[in-house]
Amino acid sequence: MHADPSTAAMPAPAETRFITGLRCLRCGADYAPAAIEYVCDCRPNRGSDLGTLDVRYDYAAVARSLTPADLQADPDRSIGRFWPLLPISQRTSLPPLPVGGTPLLAAPRLRRQLALPNLWLKDDGRNPSASFKDRASAIAVARAQAAGRAIVATASTGNAAAALAGQAAAAGQATVIFVPKSAPPAKIAQLLVYGSTVLAVNGSYDDAFDLCTEACLEFGWYNRSTGYNPYMTEGKKTVSYEIALQLAEQSGATAHDPNRLVTPDAVFVSVGDGCIIGGVHKGFKDLLTLGWIDHMPRIYGVQSALSPALYNAWRSGAELPAPLHATTRADSISVDAPRDAVKALAAVRETGGAYLLVDDSAILQAILPLARLGGVFAEPAGAASYAGLLQAMHEGLVQQNETIVVINTGSGLKDVRPWK
Repeated sequence: MHADPSTAAMPAPAETRFITGLRCLRCGADYAPAAIEYVCDCRPNRGSDLGTLDVRYDYAAVARSLTPADLQADPDRSIGRFWPLLPISQRTSLPPLPVGGTPLLAAPRLRRQLALPNLWLKDDGRNPSASFKDRASAIAVARAQAAGRAIVATASTGNAAAALAGQAAAAGQATVIFVPKSAPPAKIAQLLVYGSTVLAVNGSYDDAFDLCTEACLEFGWYNRSTGYNPYMTEGKKTVSYEIALQLAEQSGATAHDPNRLVTPDAVFVSVGDGCIIGGVHKGFKDLLTLGWIDHMPRIYGVQSALSPALYNAWRSGAELPAPLHATTRADSISVDAPRDAVKALAAVRETGGAYLLVDDSAILQAILPLARLGGVFAEPAGAASYAGLLQAMHEGLVQQNETIVVINTGSGLKDVRPWK
C-alpha cells in the first residue's frame, strides 16, 4: 500500500523521537512518519471510508522519560506537559495560547438530583476558544509551522474553525476556513475577529469538508480537518490524560502511589465526525499501555436522532456507517458521513460501551440542569452528552456507585440562537 501521491511528497515536520510510525486502520499498512501525511490510499474514495491512520509510539521509551508523578509536579497545566505523547518535537512547538487543564467538576447538586455520588463534569468549554477543539488545533498549528506551511485550512461547523483561528492568531499563522452557511453567527464572529479567511459554503459540513480537501491538495495548504489529519486525534486524547490525573488528585490516590492514575467506569461524549470519541479512547489506551491505569472505562457515544450515522452502524454491526442527511440543531454533531468512523466505532466496541440516541428536545432540556445545578453552560452538542447519561440511566447501563464523567465539548455562548 502506498501513500497518497498528492501528500507523500510534502515536507514533514520534525517528529517527536517517541513516534515510531503510522498504521492504517482499514488495511493495516504501516508507514514511517515522514512517508505519509494524511490518509492511506486503500480507500476507494474520499468519503467516510477514508484509510484513517493511527499514530504509533514507543511506549517503553515514553515510560522511561515521563511518569505520572512528573505530570503531577509539572507547573504547566496545558497539554504541553504531555509532549512525549504528542506529535511535536518539544512543548515549545505549541502556539503561545495554552490549551487544556480544564476543570473536572464534582457538581454536588447534580449528583444529589441523579443519585450519582461519583458524577463528574469535564468542562472543555473553558478552553481559549471555548471548545474542546482547541486541543487538536494547537497540534495542527505546531505541525504546520514545523513543516513551513504558509496556510492552515480546515472544514468545520464552527468550533474547530474557531479553535484553529485562535491558535493560529497567537502563533502568527494564516488560515483559510470552510464553513457551511448555516454555522452559528457567534462562531463565524470568532473566525473573523481572529483574522481568518472565511469561505461560507452553500451546502453542508460534508460539502465544506470536500472543498477543503481539494483546496489543500491543489494549493499545498496544511489540512487540519477532522478524520483526515491523523494527528488531530493526538491532541484530543489529552482530555483522557487530564481526567485520569484529576481523578487521582481528587481521590487522594496520588498520596499512596504517585505513579498510579484513576480511571472512571464510564465516560459520556457527544459524537459527530467521531474524532473526539476516538481521541478519548486513544488517550485511555495510551495510559493502559503505559501501565498507569489498570482498566479501560466504558465509553458511551451520544448522537442526535437527527444525525445518527454512527449509532446506526453500531446498532447494525456495520464496519462503516451509511451516509445520511443530518438535520440536528446541535450543529457541532450534525454530520452526514462521519470521517473518523473507524476510530469512533472502535471506541465503543472495544470498551463495552454503547452508542445512545437522544432527541433534539432532550438535548435542549439537558442544557438547563447542567447550567442551573452544575454551573456549566453547554452548547447543544455539549449538552448532548448529559442527555446521553440520562438515557443510559433509563436503560440501566450505569450503576449508582460508578465513577462517571460527562464531557462538555463547548460553551453555550457559542450558540445562543433560539431553538426551533
